Formats: sequence, C-alpha cells, structure tokens
Amino acid sequence: MLIQWYPGHMHKASKEVKEILPQVDLVIEILDARIPFSSQNPMLADLRGDKPCIKILSKSDLADPNITLQWQNYLEQEQGVKTLALTTEQPEKMRQLTELCHKMLPTKAGSDTNPPGADLHLPEGGRAGRPGIKPIHTLIMGIPNVGKSTLINILAGRMIAKTGNEPAITKTQQRIDIGNGIILLDTPGMLWPNVENKNSGYRLATTGAIKDTAISHDQIAFFAAEYLLQHYPDLLRARFQLEQLPESEQQLLEVIGKKRGCLRSGGRIEMDKVSKILLAELRAGTIGRISLETPMMMEKELAELVIIREQKEAKKKMRKEKWKKSG
Repeated sequence: MLIQWYPGHMHKASKEVKEILPQVDLVIEILDARIPFSSQNPMLADLRGDKPCIKILSKSDLADPNITLQWQNYLEQEQGVKTLALTTEQPEKMRQLTELCHKMLPTKAGSDTNPPGADLHLPEGGRAGRPGIKPIHTLIMGIPNVGKSTLINILAGRMIAKTGNEPAITKTQQRIDIGNGIILLDTPGMLWPNVENKNSGYRLATTGAIKDTAISHDQIAFFAAEYLLQHYPDLLRARFQLEQLPESEQQLLEVIGKKRGCLRSGGRIEMDKVSKILLAELRAGTIGRISLETPMMMEKELAELVIIREQKEAKKKMRKEKWKKSG
C-alpha cells in the first residue's frame, strides 16, 4: 500500500528542520521498536550528515525482544549511531538518554549539570546555565504517535508536550530545556511525502502511525493477519483460544469475528468491526510482543525497491522517447 499522507504542518516542519540543523549538535530519532525501518525518516539520514545520532526504539515493551536486539546491533553498525530500547513504563530508564548524550559529546556541557526542569538562562550566543557551560543542542524527531511527546515530558519532569493516541498531536516546533545542560528542539511528528515501500505503508498503518481515517481497516487487518499467521501462530492460538489455526487471513478474521460477536443478519461477519478489534489488540500489545519487520526483511525489501525504481525509470525513459518521436 502506497501511503501519501503529508499534512501542511509536516511540510513546514521539514523546511524548518533543514534550517535548524546547522545549530544542532546531536540528533535524536524516535523509532517504533516494532517497525524500526518503516518508522525512520529517510530524509533524516541525508540531512544530518556526520552529526552523531541516537536512535531510540520506543514502545519496546510491545515489540519482540529478540528482534529488538537484532535491530540495535544492526543500527549501531552505522558510524556515529547509538541506540536505546525504551518504554514509557520505565521512566527511570528513559533518563539514560541524557547520560548517553554526554558520552557522545564529552566536550559539551562539561561536568556541571542542572536538575530536570531547571530554568536555564539563554543569553545571546545560545549558552545555557552557568558561565562557561555549553549546552548540548539536540534535535528530537519521530513519526506521529511514536511516543515522542511522552518521552519529552518524562525527561523534563513536567508536562510540556501534548500526548495522545491520535497521530500528529504536536503541530509547532518547541525549544525545551530538560536540565543537565541539554536543550531539546522538538518538531512535529513527520511522515515523508511518499512512503515508497508498500510493506512499510502497511506496517505504519498497522501500528497506528497513520490516522485511521486515511486507511481501510479491512485491508490493513488482512496484512496483519497474514503476518501473524506466519510469524506468531502461538500468540494467535493463545489470545483467541484457537485449537487449530485457519489457513488464510480471511478465515482467521472470520473465526475471530464469530468468537467476538461481529455478526450481521444471516450470520455474516462484519469485517470492518473484526478488523478494528484485531488492530486494536495488536497495537495495545494484548496479543503479545510482536515485531513486524527484521533487518533481514528490510535488506530484501530494499533490494526489491531498487529493481522497482529501475523499472519505473526505464518506463519513464521509454515514454520520453515515444513523445520525442511523435513530436
């Protein structure tokens, strides 16, 4: 499924990011631990250049822990990249982020620290805190509904960013002092203009990164059901009390629909209703800890994407040649 969902404030935010990056010491990108590849913004890799980057695998309590570890090892192969697997259920662990910021930039902020939420003075020149202390300016980014605002509030020790399950809550850029010599530059959650990999589009929709009004529940639930049958059959059996697993995603949704009373007159299954149930339980972690992609899957899909791009380019070239001949 190709996703093209790019509200106006996201376009504005992408321009602001380009403008502000020269002032940034460190980039923090929040990824969904269930879909680390699909939830990363391909624009960021090009924009940040050689600036150090911390990739936070958020919602790691919902993801398969073995696959999360695979992703951390994979992502840290890139120069200047470190990872943290975090969950909002462990706020004390979230504060490891400030320690990692200082480790990655030991010449910044010195050994002097301010408590979370402390009021740093910002005179001309952008220096915060006591004289001689240079703060670490970090740009924090993430797709909608990935837990960025919750993380900011925990780090700051007070309510600063709006939170919610609805994607695209943050609408404007914010400058936030979280103490310990660290200034966060927050941006709205940004998707990119066109999610090229169709599987990434499905995964983003499955985890709730894209507003439900922009998708077909049936279509996404079929994708999720097929994946769960293949990769997490035991979790399906346990959650929906199935003695025998159905052979297809259609049959799985029908069985769940019967068990949950999603019936129309004549005993037909109300597919939209059962689709919403499956997606809601997957997103909440009720079915179990599930990851929707692995590094090996990503490598395969990227190779396929290269072929698709080459085919599109070849067709485009042919159309141009025909147009020239006909002209």
